[in-house]
Amino acid sequence: MNVKDIMAQLAERHPGEPEFHQAVKEVLVSIEDVYNEHPEYEKAAIVERIIEPDRIFTFRVPWVDDNGQTHVNIGYRVQFNGAIGPYKGGIRFHPSVNLSTLKFLGFEQTFKNALTTLPMGGGKGGSDFSPRGRSDQEIMRFCQAFVTELWRDLGPDTDVPAGDIGVGAREVGYMYGMYKKLAREHTGAFTGKGRSFGGSRLRPEATGFGALYFVENMCATHNIELKGKTVAVSGFGNVAWGAVTKATELGAKVVAISGPDGYIYDEDGVNTPEKIEYMTVLRNSGNDVVAPYAEKFPNAKFFAGKKPWECKVDIALPCAIQNELNLEDAKQLKENGVTLVAEVSNMGCTAEAVDFFLENKMLFAPGKAVNAGGVACSGLEMTQNAMHLSWTNEEVDKWLHQIMNDIHTQCIDHGKDGDYNNYVKGANIAGFMKVAEAMMAQGVV
Repeated sequence: MNVKDIMAQLAERHPGEPEFHQAVKEVLVSIEDVYNEHPEYEKAAIVERIIEPDRIFTFRVPWVDDNGQTHVNIGYRVQFNGAIGPYKGGIRFHPSVNLSTLKFLGFEQTFKNALTTLPMGGGKGGSDFSPRGRSDQEIMRFCQAFVTELWRDLGPDTDVPAGDIGVGAREVGYMYGMYKKLAREHTGAFTGKGRSFGGSRLRPEATGFGALYFVENMCATHNIELKGKTVAVSGFGNVAWGAVTKATELGAKVVAISGPDGYIYDEDGVNTPEKIEYMTVLRNSGNDVVAPYAEKFPNAKFFAGKKPWECKVDIALPCAIQNELNLEDAKQLKENGVTLVAEVSNMGCTAEAVDFFLENKMLFAPGKAVNAGGVACSGLEMTQNAMHLSWTNEEVDKWLHQIMNDIHTQCIDHGKDGDYNNYVKGANIAGFMKVAEAMMAQGVV
Protein backbone atom coordinates (compact mmCIF):
# COMPACT_ATOMS: atom_id res chain seq x y z
CA MET A 1 0.00 0.00 0.00
CA ASN A 2 1.25 3.45 -0.93
CA VAL A 3 -0.59 5.99 1.22
CA LYS A 4 0.41 8.94 -0.94
CA ASP A 5 -0.97 7.34 -4.11
CA ILE A 6 -4.21 6.25 -2.44
CA MET A 7 -4.79 9.71 -0.99
CA ALA A 8 -4.15 11.31 -4.39
CA GLN A 9 -6.73 8.98 -5.97
CA LEU A 10 -9.21 9.72 -3.17
CA ALA A 11 -8.79 13.48 -3.59
CA GLU A 12 -9.32 13.15 -7.35
CA ARG A 13 -12.40 11.00 -6.95
CA HIS A 14 -13.90 12.98 -4.06
CA PRO A 15 -12.63 16.57 -4.30
CA GLY A 16 -13.52 19.22 -1.75
CA GLU A 17 -14.01 16.84 1.18
CA PRO A 18 -11.20 17.82 3.62
CA GLU A 19 -12.65 16.23 6.76
CA PHE A 20 -13.11 12.90 4.99
CA HIS A 21 -9.60 13.01 3.54
CA GLN A 22 -8.17 13.83 6.97
CA ALA A 23 -9.89 10.87 8.62
CA VAL A 24 -8.81 8.43 5.91
CA LYS A 25 -5.19 9.58 5.95
CA GLU A 26 -4.91 9.20 9.73
CA VAL A 27 -6.04 5.57 9.53
CA LEU A 28 -3.93 4.65 6.48
CA VAL A 29 -0.73 6.07 7.98
CA SER A 30 -1.32 4.06 11.15
CA ILE A 31 -2.04 0.75 9.47
CA GLU A 32 0.46 0.93 6.57
CA ASP A 33 3.08 -1.41 8.05
CA VAL A 34 0.57 -4.00 9.26
CA TYR A 35 -1.33 -3.86 5.97
CA ASN A 36 1.81 -4.53 3.98
CA GLU A 37 2.38 -7.69 6.01
CA HIS A 38 -0.82 -9.10 4.49
CA PRO A 39 -0.50 -9.43 0.70
CA GLU A 40 -3.94 -11.03 0.64
CA TYR A 41 -5.39 -7.64 1.69
CA GLU A 42 -3.67 -5.98 -1.25
CA LYS A 43 -4.98 -8.61 -3.67
CA ALA A 44 -8.52 -8.17 -2.34
CA ALA A 45 -8.19 -4.35 -2.48
CA ILE A 46 -9.33 -4.07 1.13
CA VAL A 47 -8.17 -0.46 1.53
CA GLU A 48 -9.67 0.67 -1.75
CA ARG A 49 -12.97 -0.90 -0.71
CA ILE A 50 -12.94 0.21 2.91
CA ILE A 51 -12.51 3.90 2.10
CA GLU A 52 -15.58 3.94 -0.17
CA PRO A 53 -19.05 3.98 1.46
CA ASP A 54 -21.33 1.04 0.68
CA ARG A 55 -23.98 3.59 -0.33
CA ILE A 56 -25.08 7.18 0.24
CA PHE A 57 -28.64 8.48 0.30
CA THR A 58 -29.19 12.18 -0.42
CA PHE A 59 -32.68 13.64 -0.41
CA ARG A 60 -34.64 16.85 0.01
CA VAL A 61 -36.58 17.43 3.20
CA PRO A 62 -39.48 19.87 2.73
CA TRP A 63 -41.28 21.03 5.85
CA VAL A 64 -43.64 23.82 6.92
CA ASP A 65 -42.94 26.24 9.77
CA ASP A 66 -45.48 27.63 12.25
CA ASN A 67 -46.22 30.57 9.93
CA GLY A 68 -47.11 28.33 7.01
CA GLN A 69 -43.84 28.97 5.16
CA THR A 70 -42.33 25.98 3.37
CA HIS A 71 -38.61 25.28 3.80
CA VAL A 72 -36.35 22.78 2.05
CA ASN A 73 -33.28 21.20 3.66
CA ILE A 74 -30.94 18.46 2.46
CA GLY A 75 -30.98 15.08 4.17
CA TYR A 76 -28.23 12.44 4.08
CA ARG A 77 -27.57 8.91 5.25
CA VAL A 78 -24.14 7.39 4.66
CA GLN A 79 -24.11 3.61 5.10
CA PHE A 80 -20.36 3.29 5.19
CA ASN A 81 -19.45 -0.30 5.99
CA GLY A 82 -21.63 -3.20 7.05
CA ALA A 83 -19.02 -5.95 7.25
CA ILE A 84 -19.50 -6.72 10.94
CA GLY A 85 -23.15 -5.81 11.46
CA PRO A 86 -26.03 -3.46 10.64
CA TYR A 87 -25.02 0.14 9.99
CA LYS A 88 -24.89 2.09 13.24
CA GLY A 89 -24.29 5.79 13.76
CA GLY A 90 -25.96 9.01 14.73
CA ILE A 91 -27.98 11.63 12.92
CA ARG A 92 -26.75 15.23 13.13
CA PHE A 93 -28.90 18.33 12.60
CA HIS A 94 -26.65 21.36 12.18
CA PRO A 95 -26.09 24.03 9.49
CA SER A 96 -22.53 22.77 8.98
CA VAL A 97 -23.63 19.28 7.91
CA ASN A 98 -22.34 18.29 4.49
CA LEU A 99 -21.25 15.11 2.75
CA SER A 100 -17.58 15.48 3.72
CA THR A 101 -18.46 15.70 7.42
CA LEU A 102 -20.82 12.73 7.30
CA LYS A 103 -18.40 10.57 5.31
CA PHE A 104 -15.62 11.26 7.81
CA LEU A 105 -17.98 10.45 10.69
CA GLY A 106 -19.22 7.26 9.01
CA PHE A 107 -15.65 6.16 8.26
CA GLU A 108 -14.59 6.79 11.87
CA GLN A 109 -17.74 5.06 13.12
CA THR A 110 -16.82 1.89 11.24
CA PHE A 111 -13.63 1.43 13.28
CA LYS A 112 -15.09 2.78 16.51
CA ASN A 113 -17.90 0.24 16.37
CA ALA A 114 -15.40 -2.52 15.59
CA LEU A 115 -13.45 -1.59 18.74
CA THR A 116 -16.53 -2.14 20.93
CA THR A 117 -16.53 -5.82 19.79
CA LEU A 118 -20.32 -5.51 19.32
CA PRO A 119 -21.71 -6.55 15.90
CA MET A 120 -22.26 -3.09 14.41
CA GLY A 121 -21.20 -1.59 11.09
CA GLY A 122 -20.50 2.09 10.51
CA GLY A 123 -22.91 4.76 9.32
CA LYS A 124 -23.85 8.41 9.81
CA GLY A 125 -26.57 10.78 8.70
CA GLY A 126 -28.05 14.18 9.14
CA SER A 127 -29.23 17.41 7.63
CA ASP A 128 -28.26 21.07 7.39
CA PHE A 129 -31.41 21.86 9.39
CA SER A 130 -30.87 23.80 12.63
CA PRO A 131 -33.23 23.06 15.55
CA ARG A 132 -32.06 26.24 17.26
CA GLY A 133 -34.91 28.72 17.68
CA ARG A 134 -37.50 26.32 16.27
CA SER A 135 -40.66 25.33 18.12
CA ASP A 136 -41.39 21.76 19.16
CA GLN A 137 -44.00 21.52 16.42
CA GLU A 138 -41.55 22.68 13.76
CA ILE A 139 -38.93 20.20 14.95
CA MET A 140 -41.51 17.42 14.97
CA ARG A 141 -42.60 18.21 11.41
CA PHE A 142 -39.00 18.28 10.21
CA CYS A 143 -38.14 14.97 11.92
CA GLN A 144 -41.22 13.33 10.44
CA ALA A 145 -40.37 14.62 6.96
CA PHE A 146 -36.78 13.40 7.32
CA VAL A 147 -37.80 9.86 8.27
CA THR A 148 -40.58 9.68 5.69
CA GLU A 149 -37.87 9.75 3.03
CA LEU A 150 -35.46 7.36 4.78
CA TRP A 151 -37.55 4.77 6.65
CA ARG A 152 -37.41 2.03 4.00
CA ASP A 153 -33.65 1.78 4.42
CA LEU A 154 -33.69 1.55 8.24
CA GLY A 155 -34.36 -1.36 10.57
CA PRO A 156 -32.92 -3.26 13.55
CA ASP A 157 -30.92 -5.58 11.28
CA THR A 158 -30.29 -3.06 8.50
CA ASP A 159 -29.41 0.43 9.75
CA VAL A 160 -29.95 1.78 13.26
CA PRO A 161 -29.55 5.57 13.66
CA ALA A 162 -29.16 7.41 16.95
CA GLY A 163 -28.70 11.00 18.09
CA ASP A 164 -25.78 13.34 17.55
CA ILE A 165 -25.29 17.11 17.56
CA GLY A 166 -28.72 18.76 17.37
CA VAL A 167 -30.50 15.44 17.84
CA GLY A 168 -31.43 14.40 21.36
CA ALA A 169 -34.15 12.24 22.90
CA ARG A 170 -36.90 14.57 21.64
CA GLU A 171 -35.78 14.38 18.01
CA VAL A 172 -35.15 10.62 18.20
CA GLY A 173 -38.65 10.20 19.64
CA TYR A 174 -40.25 12.12 16.77
CA MET A 175 -38.26 10.21 14.16
CA TYR A 176 -38.95 6.84 15.74
CA GLY A 177 -42.65 7.61 16.06
CA MET A 178 -42.92 8.24 12.32
CA TYR A 179 -40.74 5.21 11.51
CA LYS A 180 -43.00 3.00 13.64
CA LYS A 181 -46.12 4.34 11.92
CA LEU A 182 -44.74 3.75 8.43
CA ALA A 183 -43.03 0.41 9.08
CA ARG A 184 -45.91 -0.85 11.24
CA GLU A 185 -43.55 -2.49 13.68
CA HIS A 186 -42.11 -1.67 17.10
CA THR A 187 -38.44 -2.64 16.84
CA GLY A 188 -35.06 -1.29 17.86
CA ALA A 189 -34.64 0.69 14.64
CA PHE A 190 -33.39 3.74 16.57
CA THR A 191 -31.33 4.07 19.74
CA GLY A 192 -31.34 6.91 22.20
CA LYS A 193 -35.09 6.43 22.56
CA GLY A 194 -37.09 7.43 25.63
CA ARG A 195 -37.03 4.94 28.47
CA SER A 196 -40.80 4.43 28.20
CA PHE A 197 -40.53 2.93 24.71
CA GLY A 198 -37.32 0.92 24.63
CA GLY A 199 -34.53 3.33 25.53
CA SER A 200 -31.61 2.23 27.67
CA ARG A 201 -30.59 3.56 31.03
CA LEU A 202 -27.40 5.69 31.05
CA ARG A 203 -27.58 6.43 27.30
CA PRO A 204 -27.44 10.24 27.64
CA GLU A 205 -24.40 9.98 29.91
CA ALA A 206 -22.69 7.06 28.18
CA THR A 207 -20.27 8.93 25.89
CA GLY A 208 -18.93 11.12 28.71
CA PHE A 209 -18.94 8.30 31.26
CA GLY A 210 -17.17 5.92 28.88
CA ALA A 211 -14.57 8.57 28.06
CA LEU A 212 -13.66 8.91 31.72
CA TYR A 213 -13.48 5.13 32.11
CA PHE A 214 -10.99 5.15 29.24
CA VAL A 215 -9.03 8.03 30.81
CA GLU A 216 -9.05 6.14 34.09
CA ASN A 217 -7.43 3.19 32.29
CA MET A 218 -4.85 5.47 30.68
CA CYS A 219 -3.94 6.90 34.07
CA ALA A 220 -3.68 3.49 35.72
CA THR A 221 -1.48 2.16 32.91
CA HIS A 222 0.91 5.11 33.20
CA ASN A 223 0.97 5.31 37.01
CA ILE A 224 -0.98 8.56 37.13
CA GLU A 225 -3.35 9.33 40.00
CA LEU A 226 -6.58 10.67 38.45
CA LYS A 227 -7.94 11.85 41.76
CA GLY A 228 -7.08 15.51 42.34
CA LYS A 229 -6.14 16.24 38.72
CA THR A 230 -7.49 19.44 37.13
CA VAL A 231 -9.44 19.13 33.89
CA ALA A 232 -10.42 21.46 31.02
CA VAL A 233 -13.48 20.48 28.96
CA SER A 234 -14.75 22.05 25.76
CA GLY A 235 -18.48 22.18 25.15
CA PHE A 236 -21.37 21.88 27.59
CA GLY A 237 -23.74 19.50 25.79
CA ASN A 238 -24.65 15.92 26.74
CA VAL A 239 -21.13 14.63 26.14
CA ALA A 240 -19.41 17.32 28.20
CA TRP A 241 -22.06 16.99 30.91
CA GLY A 242 -21.41 13.25 31.19
CA ALA A 243 -17.64 13.80 31.24
CA VAL A 244 -17.85 16.48 33.94
CA THR A 245 -20.18 14.35 36.06
CA LYS A 246 -17.98 11.23 35.92
CA ALA A 247 -14.70 13.17 36.28
CA THR A 248 -16.08 14.69 39.47
CA GLU A 249 -17.25 11.30 40.72
CA LEU A 250 -13.75 9.87 40.13
CA GLY A 251 -12.14 12.66 42.14
CA ALA A 252 -10.82 14.94 39.39
CA LYS A 253 -11.67 18.66 39.34
CA VAL A 254 -13.08 20.21 36.17
CA VAL A 255 -12.07 23.87 36.21
CA ALA A 256 -12.97 24.95 32.66
CA ILE A 257 -15.95 24.48 30.34
CA SER A 258 -16.54 26.27 27.05
CA GLY A 259 -19.10 27.29 24.44
CA PRO A 260 -19.07 29.20 21.14
CA ASP A 261 -18.88 32.47 23.10
CA GLY A 262 -15.74 31.62 25.12
CA TYR A 263 -14.92 29.65 28.23
CA ILE A 264 -15.54 29.66 31.96
CA TYR A 265 -12.70 29.18 34.46
CA ASP A 266 -13.94 28.08 37.86
CA GLU A 267 -11.04 27.56 40.23
CA ASP A 268 -13.38 25.98 42.78
CA GLY A 269 -14.37 23.36 40.24
CA VAL A 270 -17.54 22.53 38.31
CA ASN A 271 -18.09 19.95 40.99
CA THR A 272 -21.41 20.43 42.78
CA PRO A 273 -24.84 19.10 41.75
CA GLU A 274 -26.02 22.70 41.38
CA LYS A 275 -23.18 23.62 39.01
CA ILE A 276 -23.45 20.46 36.93
CA GLU A 277 -27.22 20.88 36.72
CA TYR A 278 -26.72 24.46 35.56
CA MET A 279 -24.87 23.08 32.53
CA THR A 280 -28.15 21.39 31.63
CA VAL A 281 -29.99 24.68 32.06
CA LEU A 282 -27.53 26.40 29.72
CA ARG A 283 -27.73 23.56 27.20
CA ASN A 284 -31.54 23.71 27.14
CA SER A 285 -31.69 27.50 26.93
CA GLY A 286 -31.14 27.40 23.16
CA ASN A 287 -28.61 30.24 23.33
CA ASP A 288 -25.42 28.12 23.14
CA VAL A 289 -23.52 30.41 25.54
CA VAL A 290 -21.66 29.75 28.79
CA ALA A 291 -21.21 33.36 29.93
CA PRO A 292 -24.23 33.20 32.31
CA TYR A 293 -22.33 30.64 34.41
CA ALA A 294 -20.07 33.44 35.70
CA GLU A 295 -23.13 35.45 36.68
CA LYS A 296 -24.67 32.49 38.48
CA PHE A 297 -21.43 31.57 40.29
CA PRO A 298 -19.45 34.79 40.95
CA ASN A 299 -16.15 33.04 41.77
CA ALA A 300 -15.98 31.85 38.16
CA LYS A 301 -14.49 34.00 35.39
CA PHE A 302 -15.64 34.23 31.77
CA PHE A 303 -13.11 34.67 28.94
CA ALA A 304 -14.92 35.83 25.81
CA GLY A 305 -13.84 34.41 22.44
CA LYS A 306 -11.12 32.21 23.90
CA LYS A 307 -10.55 28.48 24.26
CA PRO A 308 -10.06 26.56 27.50
CA TRP A 309 -6.78 25.10 26.23
CA GLU A 310 -4.92 28.17 27.48
CA CYS A 311 -5.68 27.12 31.07
CA LYS A 312 -2.98 25.41 33.09
CA VAL A 313 -4.53 21.99 33.74
CA ASP A 314 -3.48 18.36 34.00
CA ILE A 315 -6.02 16.86 31.58
CA ALA A 316 -7.62 18.29 28.42
CA LEU A 317 -10.86 16.80 27.06
CA PRO A 318 -12.17 18.25 23.77
CA CYS A 319 -15.88 17.39 23.83
CA ALA A 320 -17.47 19.75 21.27
CA ILE A 321 -16.86 19.25 17.54
CA GLN A 322 -14.27 18.15 14.97
CA ASN A 323 -10.96 20.00 14.63
CA GLU A 324 -11.64 22.20 17.64
CA LEU A 325 -8.10 21.84 19.04
CA ASN A 326 -5.38 23.04 16.64
CA LEU A 327 -1.59 23.02 16.55
CA GLU A 328 -1.22 26.25 18.53
CA ASP A 329 -3.57 24.87 21.18
CA ALA A 330 -1.51 21.67 21.32
CA LYS A 331 1.71 23.64 21.81
CA GLN A 332 0.08 25.65 24.57
CA LEU A 333 -1.07 22.51 26.35
CA LYS A 334 2.46 21.09 26.25
CA GLU A 335 3.92 24.36 27.47
CA ASN A 336 1.46 24.33 30.37
CA GLY A 337 2.57 20.81 31.31
CA VAL A 338 -0.65 18.96 30.50
CA THR A 339 -0.44 15.28 31.49
CA LEU A 340 -3.04 13.76 29.19
CA VAL A 341 -5.22 14.72 26.20
CA ALA A 342 -8.19 12.57 25.21
CA GLU A 343 -10.53 13.35 22.30
CA VAL A 344 -14.10 12.96 23.44
CA SER A 345 -15.48 14.64 20.32
CA ASN A 346 -15.04 12.93 16.95
CA MET A 347 -11.66 13.94 15.46
CA GLY A 348 -11.57 16.79 17.98
CA CYS A 349 -7.96 17.66 17.14
CA THR A 350 -6.56 18.77 13.80
CA ALA A 351 -4.10 16.46 12.06
CA GLU A 352 -1.27 18.88 12.90
CA ALA A 353 -2.20 18.83 16.59
CA VAL A 354 -2.28 15.03 16.64
CA ASP A 355 1.11 14.85 14.92
CA PHE A 356 2.51 17.25 17.52
CA PHE A 357 1.24 15.12 20.41
CA LEU A 358 2.70 11.96 18.89
CA GLU A 359 6.05 13.52 17.92
CA ASN A 360 6.45 14.78 21.48
CA LYS A 361 5.30 11.43 22.89
CA MET A 362 2.53 13.05 24.89
CA LEU A 363 -0.21 10.88 26.35
CA PHE A 364 -2.94 11.25 23.73
CA ALA A 365 -5.91 9.09 22.73
CA PRO A 366 -8.21 9.49 19.67
CA GLY A 367 -11.98 9.89 19.64
CA LYS A 368 -12.73 6.56 17.99
CA ALA A 369 -11.45 4.88 21.17
CA VAL A 370 -12.26 7.46 23.86
CA ASN A 371 -15.84 8.25 22.90
CA ALA A 372 -16.93 4.74 21.94
CA GLY A 373 -18.99 4.49 25.13
CA GLY A 374 -21.90 6.24 23.44
CA VAL A 375 -22.28 3.79 20.58
CA ALA A 376 -21.45 0.92 22.94
CA CYS A 377 -24.46 1.86 25.07
CA SER A 378 -26.51 2.13 21.87
CA GLY A 379 -25.43 -1.41 21.06
CA LEU A 380 -26.57 -2.45 24.52
CA GLU A 381 -29.91 -0.76 23.83
CA MET A 382 -30.22 -2.81 20.63
CA THR A 383 -29.54 -5.96 22.66
CA GLN A 384 -32.18 -5.08 25.24
CA ASN A 385 -34.72 -4.32 22.48
CA ALA A 386 -34.02 -7.66 20.79
CA MET A 387 -34.50 -9.46 24.10
CA HIS A 388 -37.59 -7.40 25.01
CA LEU A 389 -36.24 -6.43 28.41
CA SER A 390 -34.61 -3.54 30.24
CA TRP A 391 -31.44 -3.68 32.29
CA THR A 392 -30.70 -1.76 35.48
CA ASN A 393 -28.25 1.14 35.75
CA GLU A 394 -25.78 -1.22 37.38
CA GLU A 395 -26.01 -3.79 34.58
CA VAL A 396 -25.56 -1.20 31.82
CA ASP A 397 -22.69 0.48 33.67
CA LYS A 398 -20.97 -2.86 34.20
CA TRP A 399 -21.09 -3.59 30.46
CA LEU A 400 -19.91 -0.04 29.66
CA HIS A 401 -16.95 -0.45 32.02
CA GLN A 402 -16.00 -3.78 30.46
CA ILE A 403 -16.27 -2.50 26.88
CA MET A 404 -14.13 0.59 27.57
CA ASN A 405 -11.57 -1.55 29.41
CA ASP A 406 -11.43 -3.91 26.42
CA ILE A 407 -10.98 -1.01 23.99
CA HIS A 408 -8.10 0.33 26.08
CA THR A 409 -6.48 -3.11 26.10
CA GLN A 410 -6.75 -3.32 22.29
CA CYS A 411 -5.11 0.10 21.96
CA ILE A 412 -2.22 -0.96 24.18
CA ASP A 413 -1.80 -4.33 22.43
CA HIS A 414 -1.61 -2.78 18.95
CA GLY A 415 -0.04 0.58 19.82
CA LYS A 416 3.33 -0.33 21.29
CA ASP A 417 5.99 1.96 19.85
CA GLY A 418 9.14 1.26 21.87
CA ASP A 419 8.49 2.66 25.33
CA TYR A 420 5.63 4.83 24.03
CA ASN A 421 1.96 3.82 23.88
CA ASN A 422 0.67 5.22 20.59
CA TYR A 423 -3.08 5.11 21.15
CA VAL A 424 -3.83 6.46 17.65
CA LYS A 425 -1.95 3.61 16.03
CA GLY A 426 -3.39 1.08 18.46
CA ALA A 427 -7.01 2.11 17.91
CA ASN A 428 -6.69 2.29 14.13
CA ILE A 429 -4.96 -1.07 13.75
CA ALA A 430 -7.32 -2.88 16.14
CA GLY A 431 -10.44 -1.50 14.45
CA PHE A 432 -9.13 -1.98 10.93
CA MET A 433 -8.03 -5.58 11.44
CA LYS A 434 -11.45 -6.65 12.65
CA VAL A 435 -13.24 -5.05 9.69
CA ALA A 436 -10.65 -6.30 7.20
CA GLU A 437 -10.90 -9.89 8.45
CA ALA A 438 -14.70 -9.78 8.14
CA MET A 439 -14.43 -8.39 4.60
CA MET A 440 -11.95 -11.11 3.61
CA ALA A 441 -14.21 -13.84 4.99
CA GLN A 442 -17.24 -12.55 3.06
CA GLY A 443 -15.59 -12.27 -0.34
CA VAL A 444 -15.69 -9.40 -2.80
CA VAL A 445 -19.12 -7.89 -2.17
